[in-house]
Amino acid sequence: MRLYEKILNQEEKISIIGMGYVGMPIAVAFAKKVNVIGFDINESKINFYKQGIDPTHEVGNDAIKKTSVEFTIEETKLREAKFHIVAVPTPINQDKTPDLSPVIGASAILGRNLTKGSIVVYESTVYPGVTEEICIPILEKESGLKCGIDFKIGYSPERINPGDKVNTLGNIKKIVSGLDVESLNEIAKVYELVIEVGVHRASSIKVAEAAKVVENSQRDINIAFMNELAMVFDRMGIDTNEVIEAMNTKWNALGFRPGLVGGHCIGVDPYYFVYQAENLGYHSQIILSGRKVNDGMGTFIADAIIKKLILANKVVRKARVVILGITFKENCPDTRNSKVEDIIIRLKEYGINPIVVDPLASAADAKHEYGVNLTDMSEIKNADCLVFAVAHNEFKEMKWEKIDSLYSTGDNFEKVLIDVKGLFNKSELEAMGYSYWRL
Repeated sequence: MRLYEKILNQEEKISIIGMGYVGMPIAVAFAKKVNVIGFDINESKINFYKQGIDPTHEVGNDAIKKTSVEFTIEETKLREAKFHIVAVPTPINQDKTPDLSPVIGASAILGRNLTKGSIVVYESTVYPGVTEEICIPILEKESGLKCGIDFKIGYSPERINPGDKVNTLGNIKKIVSGLDVESLNEIAKVYELVIEVGVHRASSIKVAEAAKVVENSQRDINIAFMNELAMVFDRMGIDTNEVIEAMNTKWNALGFRPGLVGGHCIGVDPYYFVYQAENLGYHSQIILSGRKVNDGMGTFIADAIIKKLILANKVVRKARVVILGITFKENCPDTRNSKVEDIIIRLKEYGINPIVVDPLASAADAKHEYGVNLTDMSEIKNADCLVFAVAHNEFKEMKWEKIDSLYSTGDNFEKVLIDVKGLFNKSELEAMGYSYWRL
């Protein structure tokens, strides 16, 4: 009997290593069909899940309470599973080189608990070659087993979009790959249990690895182009959003908009691709240029804030600047690699210590990652400038009476509003007397 059939008949289990924004939704989805072990080394995270709490907001507390996933920090539980999915983060180091320590650590843990007849599938974003050249040797060393004989391996890049309630796990086509035809077929069948729209079978593991870094690099480059246009249009006195609205009337316009590009995918994956290309003697020209543009947007926005404060006759060092949002994207509590940090750092260079509000972000994460103490919206008053940095629904739905109440009052007081996400109508705000700027 094939492994897929044994899993389907609940004679074998699936394990997910890494219970974050990617791993946890996969575990919950599979648990509706088969037996699943959800492993993570973060005990506090596992305890949240055991209490029925979803700190990622990806599936919600109700789904966590109802799921049959066996959440654990005990690595030996992995020995009970035969199909393993590794879904740990792959960040970058300070020098922009890949930080493979999470995937290396996960491989070592899994290797110590790997049994004959298993299939291991990596979902973590890596550059082409990591799965076969780095992960397989670790699994073999730790387990004493031989890949291709005692166990098989594959790669299936994660495509979950954190905070997205429309494009979810089940309706995003899954790229799958395997060491050989047999493992590819098994991996494809297992994923088809939860991927409603089906899978795309890549010809090799390296093709699947490359597809992931390229799809995010493509988005990064397109956004960089719009960001560069935004910086030029700002000097020309042209509103970028109005240009985009006009451009998008053509059928083949791509619809990209300028903005902060952070998070653990688009802001990271291009560096993985560039790193391996340079190892092979090719120095990236387009991809690195796009990264340079996007990495500079926080500074550009902060400088625009300073300019508007000066034009509004504010004393810059004494200005009360309130930043709304610190997560890397809207409607998501994930603060990893948020480029809002770059705005904060730049403002501090001018003597401004901005107040930061984010109803979705974890106060502990904001403090740990950026040294920022989050403030509750109810405590905001006498602001000189509001910076709408993240388009959370809570911010988009704010009434004008509420927004007005956050500012100082008095004769000839000018309210500065910085709209990073293009949430407001420029004409309306200027007619209401706001000193308005948008990216």
